[in-house]
Amino acid sequence: MPTPAAPSNPAPIRPGPTHLVGNQARPLENHDLYGSDVALVEAVAREGAGWDAAAITALGVQLAEPQWQQAGHDANAHPPALRLFDRFGHRVNQVEFHPSYHQLFTASKAHRIHDQPWIDARPGALVARLAKSFLMGQVEQGHGCPVTMTFAAVPALRHQPEVAARFLPRILTPVYDGEDKPWYEKQGLTIGMAMTEKQGGSDVRANTTRAVRDGDCWRLVGHKWFCSAPMCDAFLTLAYTDRGLTCFLVPRWDDAGARNPIWVQRLKEKVGNRSNASSEIEYHNAQAWQVGEEGRGVRTILEMVAHTRLDCIVGSAATIRQVVVQAAWHAGHRAAFGATLLDKPLMQNVLADLQLESEAATAVGFRIGRAWDEARAFEDGRAAEGAADSRAFARIATAVAKYHVCKIAPTVAYEAMECLGGGGFVEESPIGRHFRDAPVNSIWEGSGNVICLDVLRAMAREPESVQAFAGELVAAKGLDGRYDAHVDALLATLGSKRVDLHALERNARSLVERMARALQAAVLLSAARDGTGSAVVAEAFCASRLGGQGGRHFGTLGDDVDLQALVQRALPQGVPLTGPSPKAEKVALAADASAAEVVP
Repeated sequence: MPTPAAPSNPAPIRPGPTHLVGNQARPLENHDLYGSDVALVEAVAREGAGWDAAAITALGVQLAEPQWQQAGHDANAHPPALRLFDRFGHRVNQVEFHPSYHQLFTASKAHRIHDQPWIDARPGALVARLAKSFLMGQVEQGHGCPVTMTFAAVPALRHQPEVAARFLPRILTPVYDGEDKPWYEKQGLTIGMAMTEKQGGSDVRANTTRAVRDGDCWRLVGHKWFCSAPMCDAFLTLAYTDRGLTCFLVPRWDDAGARNPIWVQRLKEKVGNRSNASSEIEYHNAQAWQVGEEGRGVRTILEMVAHTRLDCIVGSAATIRQVVVQAAWHAGHRAAFGATLLDKPLMQNVLADLQLESEAATAVGFRIGRAWDEARAFEDGRAAEGAADSRAFARIATAVAKYHVCKIAPTVAYEAMECLGGGGFVEESPIGRHFRDAPVNSIWEGSGNVICLDVLRAMAREPESVQAFAGELVAAKGLDGRYDAHVDALLATLGSKRVDLHALERNARSLVERMARALQAAVLLSAARDGTGSAVVAEAFCASRLGGQGGRHFGTLGDDVDLQALVQRALPQGVPLTGPSPKAEKVALAADASAAEVVP
């Protein structure tokens, strides 16, 4: 067969535009991070901090500016670096941070995230502080670790009045000073923590660090496997004396004006949370000050642990909110198969399901915040005696919510990442960083098994906490039949006369998850009943989480759920979607094609 002859006059091809960007979302920025989150606004008002809405809004507007989003990225893209010695060979144990880290820390302290409840006696001050922490957590969570520890250290330090008198005036200020110099030369201090050791981990009673008295102070010798934020000005730590495990405050500079011999051995190479310099340290006769009763170190730091766990809950809720809003924002701009993703029923189901987790995490975190606020007011003599139950409720509810909310956050982050497709799996997307950060809150301050055992311990030793928790659940009965059935079965277990810890331990995770889902549903149902929350959210949550209508993965909500209402709550309120319609997108693609036509 003859070969066809080539054209005698082949038409030239004019190069067309190969890099026109269309069908993409614009960055979600320059809006009110607070006011655009309907679930957060409802929670703040419902739990008693509406009076601080102007200050919360100011932070929300500030953090949505591109420079702050960039700072969150830069602080993690350029992690801290350890410099052990100066050029003369002196050991300096310095950790150097990218300027963005200091920028973020300065903002957190200026907005009093580290101390608002300790300087503000108004009811709801803790809830207001949690709202600001929630906003900052959506930008960057690594620097939030020392911010949280600085905040949570205050109740522990107050167990030792002479130590509190020296340090608290410099802690309770809006000033951040990142310079490496003695604490008594600074206007603002930060506090870190060094508790766990390699042979014990969460079992701090297995610690081997020793403390020996040296006049008015103590000298510590030992190795700490995790020291968070080694450039803080002082650290709460645990060490053994002859009377048992005791809490101490170890300053980074001693009273003589010399660097305290706290030797940083290395910085941890972590999966996420990279802006925070987690480290391994050794005490070489380091000067320390006793905090609380000798031999009662664990008891001294219990309230600190409660507050750090609460921040874990709210930090995870912030992560969930940020990844969900990013996914919804992307879906509102991305066209595929003739419509925007946001108009596709299956994508609506996924986004609505994710939004339920965001709503429930936010609601329960701020409800527990109000309980701690009420407990503090009662203890300070500023509240009625009925608020005494708030501490009992907060004691067990904090552990329950810490287990569940922190554990679900990485799963939500992954699913939100998938909503963006391949674009979500690259470093330019903010979801990747949040996904890597998400597991830390489930591990920090007690991993899942430790938290579940703590719940069992509360059931066995603090029956008043179980009674208060049950009271919270019972108050929401009668609002949903599925909820009532779930709670009745749960209370049958919680109400047993004698708690057999050994028998319950095997299924402790199942029990605590049931408790967490019941508590989330109770808060959502009560809010809907009182007009301070969404009935659509409460109904869908009970149907999918308690009624068996949902599947094991996201995007399996039943036919009776109002998907569009939930998706609308996921979107940033007041921020218009300005992406192209499917029709406009087709016109644009046609124009691109015509520009590359073959011409003579």
